[in-house]
Amino acid sequence: MRGLGAVLMALTLSACASQTQPAGPPIREAGLEGGKMMTADGITLPLRSWLPVDPPRAVVLALHGMNDYANAFDGPGKALAAHGIAVYAYDQRGFGQGPHPGWWSSTAAMAADARDAARLLHARHAEVPLYLLGESMGGAVTIEAATHDAPAEISGVILSAPAVWGRASMGWFQRAALWLAYQVAPGWTLTGKGLKIQPSDNIEMLRALSRDPLVIKETRMDAIHGLVNLMDAAQVDSARLDLPTLVLYGARDEIIPPEPTWAAIAALPGLGQDQRAAFYPNGWHMLLRDLQAQVVIDDIAAWIIDRKAPLPSGADRLATEKLATLAVDTR
Repeated sequence: MRGLGAVLMALTLSACASQTQPAGPPIREAGLEGGKMMTADGITLPLRSWLPVDPPRAVVLALHGMNDYANAFDGPGKALAAHGIAVYAYDQRGFGQGPHPGWWSSTAAMAADARDAARLLHARHAEVPLYLLGESMGGAVTIEAATHDAPAEISGVILSAPAVWGRASMGWFQRAALWLAYQVAPGWTLTGKGLKIQPSDNIEMLRALSRDPLVIKETRMDAIHGLVNLMDAAQVDSARLDLPTLVLYGARDEIIPPEPTWAAIAALPGLGQDQRAAFYPNGWHMLLRDLQAQVVIDDIAAWIIDRKAPLPSGADRLATEKLATLAVDTR
């Protein structure tokens, strides 16, 4: 994502029509049918689940990142299930095996899907709390779902390296390049090759993603435009997030810069009370699939089970120290 300036190359290409899939009018009640989620506008989204052997002590609805799909939570889902936590994840609109992969939907539609899924899953597991877990883009969707008509069924949110890198945190050249490329060639695609950005230290996992046909390898310019619109909204709305919150961030994240991330954390209205951050010195962007993923997942499980207890890894203490340092630096 830090190579946004390269989109100026799009100006040398022929313009293509923008292809998006905004939500249609409601035609039915949203529902869960086997391994599928049926949206209110009639779209079918594949749904996966990882369930504990015994009745769950909590439920997590997990939202994947950009160009990924529900399989992103296969490892984390199994690990959380071992803690007695049920995990569900669906392919968001435009990703995985959902309709029109590669076509962006809209911030409103993706957030509405998350709210509907939360209500439906809580109805299935009404006796236990339900949490939203969003990774990267999914973190931004989680913020939007939790700050606009959030259903009372949501007990809290976990944001793993949330995509809060909005235009307000970008340089003028990045903003201009994004705007020009979207206007001239919205169908132009970027692969990210040559950017020398590493999302994780788990090389075997990254190689598996490169071979997975359901992981999008070429991202349309109009999808990047839609993602940045989503990040704009999440960057602003993080200050309106009033649910119990755990934000996870790695010092080695090369995708979402630290400045907007720490600013979003500092803006949380309940920071130090029902909201806190966890900082991992050896963590990359894909914290839930890094080589130290089990440490992060154990922290998530511990927080869900007892939100007032210190995290087992001590990452919450490191985040508090980091925030104090940043506060001193900005005086």
